[in-house]
Amino acid sequence: MKRRSLLLGGLAVTTPLLPAVPAEAAAPATAAPAAPLANLAHLDFLRQDVTPPHQPGHTTYRLADTPAVGALWTYAEPGPNGDFRRVGGGTYHPDTDTWGQGAFNADDISRAAVVYLRHWRQTRATTSRDAAYQLLRGLAYLQTVDGPYAGNVVLWMQPDGTLNPSAEPKELPDPSDSDASYWLARTIWALGEGYAAFRDADPDFAGFLRTRLDLAVAAVQRQVLVRYQQWQIIDGERTPAWLIVDGADATAEAVLGLAAYVEAGGGATARRALRHLAEGIAALADGGVREWPFGAVRPWALSRSVWHGWGAQMPAALARAAQVLHDPALLDPAVTDSAVFTPWLLTSGGPDNGRLPTRTDRTQIAYGVDSRVQSLLAVADATGRPGFAQLAALTASWWFGANPAGTPGYDPHTGRAIDGINGDGQVNRNSGAESTIHTLLSMLALDARPELAALARHTEIVERVGAVTLEAEDAVRLGGAAVVTPPSAWTGEALISGGYVDLPAGAGLRWQLPPADQPRLVSPVVDLRPGVPARTVWRSDAGPLGEVDHARVGAQGNSPAPGALLPVTLPRELAAHATELTAEATARDTASVDAVMLEPLVSRLTLAGEGWRTTLLRSAARTPRTAEVTAGGTGPATVEVYDAAGVLRTRTTGTAVTLRVTVLPGGFTLVRR
Repeated sequence: MKRRSLLLGGLAVTTPLLPAVPAEAAAPATAAPAAPLANLAHLDFLRQDVTPPHQPGHTTYRLADTPAVGALWTYAEPGPNGDFRRVGGGTYHPDTDTWGQGAFNADDISRAAVVYLRHWRQTRATTSRDAAYQLLRGLAYLQTVDGPYAGNVVLWMQPDGTLNPSAEPKELPDPSDSDASYWLARTIWALGEGYAAFRDADPDFAGFLRTRLDLAVAAVQRQVLVRYQQWQIIDGERTPAWLIVDGADATAEAVLGLAAYVEAGGGATARRALRHLAEGIAALADGGVREWPFGAVRPWALSRSVWHGWGAQMPAALARAAQVLHDPALLDPAVTDSAVFTPWLLTSGGPDNGRLPTRTDRTQIAYGVDSRVQSLLAVADATGRPGFAQLAALTASWWFGANPAGTPGYDPHTGRAIDGINGDGQVNRNSGAESTIHTLLSMLALDARPELAALARHTEIVERVGAVTLEAEDAVRLGGAAVVTPPSAWTGEALISGGYVDLPAGAGLRWQLPPADQPRLVSPVVDLRPGVPARTVWRSDAGPLGEVDHARVGAQGNSPAPGALLPVTLPRELAAHATELTAEATARDTASVDAVMLEPLVSRLTLAGEGWRTTLLRSAARTPRTAEVTAGGTGPATVEVYDAAGVLRTRTTGTAVTLRVTVLPGGFTLVRR
């Protein structure tokens, strides 16, 4: 499970990292599979039927007739012989056969139900229908049905079915059903898709799901939407106060369920909740082609500095809401996120756990990859623009070896997915519920689109040229510049990349730069403080670049920490032939510099495998640019040029080995052979 507490602690994965396994030693993923990619065997292994004892406030559909309900083990660890052992969360207590957290949790039960529901609807497999039915019954049992917490959800269940509303270590809210939460949002997701699937197949069960979904929506109205159209100030910017746990990420998963429910005939209350929550998500769209966060929909309303890969289904939620509500305005920020931000993300390293704002948490997990895939496909479906689907396929290549470890992240023969890849390429070979679930969601999407599945099966990153980060503490320090190592890198709303450098008036920094073949944007990552007269002047050996006013930020408001750690793009570009970058503090107050981000005007990512070769080019320029691409492969190369809205502007073919292609301002170009 991934929740805000993991982000705030700067953690990457919940289980220990194991040594990387060479690609050739892993299950082969380059040969065309004899069966569909989505193999539910390992998810089936994690399932468990449980007969809970009587617990006030908790019941489910036909509990007296069928006392066993569906549950799902949280983690799975490999043993020395290759077999996997199912594991709960927290410390295990053998004397009571309990875990500090629990064996099963609502987060994973809800999302596993979505997997089985989609598999059933896509393949008509009755086994998946039955699994979804049982898991939805188990999820409903976790929902509190009366009292002041009615509609909310208890997160953890022990192996014997006993609920654990206050886990160790403590999670918020505590008790876990005492307020809105990620698991309430995910429950709405599952109940909404469940109602849509069972509406005609089992109207009685669908009616039960409708009742429980309406109960959950009532809880959201009481705890969240009571603040609809109320705004809060975060470091000078207005952000919505009516998101679930202040998160567009959590809210997006609720919106996915509400969209399915409303589309299947859900009532006016759910439709109104869908619109209000979607409006809140859309309000967190930020930045542009050249400014942080580069057109992304931010996941957290309390920080301007944070973007994370896990749970980032905001574009998917907006696209689905736009379709169901027939509101094109909701689609616009999803398009920008997909056409501008995601190509930047892919060319600068991929869907990391945390850009906070630099690549301070480079771990990549299935939840983050799938969130991008689902978002791109949803926007492709909503707009009819094929470039987004191709970007989804390139993103999904992560599972087939196009990742920091260069090894497959999923074995379609067993249905197992890795739990993550650390920034240094170490692979976590555990295969827990969350990773399995989100891998299978992407595999189902690829199975439904065979042409994308073929494109996704690239197994190697040939080239990546994108944004890089220079640390301030690695620069030559001049005139009293001092490295500061804070007691905690987490500020409450951002993550300092190790340490930072304080620059009193007259102090400076100097970096030596490797030569480049094109101009670059320069974005110092600095601590902005309102009312603090600090200023830095930035130059290169090729000329001046601009100044940063370190007081250029508004009041703290509800932000968890004073000031804001943000990239500030300088007005002038760094010339291609520049070899030195300097910063000098010119005002009387101390300026703090964490790092510098350098972004080539045209960034690129090239993937290859099975005779295919695809290059993605992304532009941060203000005018059209040309770039040379070695197409590789055999046969004619296809060049598709997309603008900053993902609209296909030209499509040509060529037979030359090296092609000169155009990249439009803020747009992306795909070259495939």
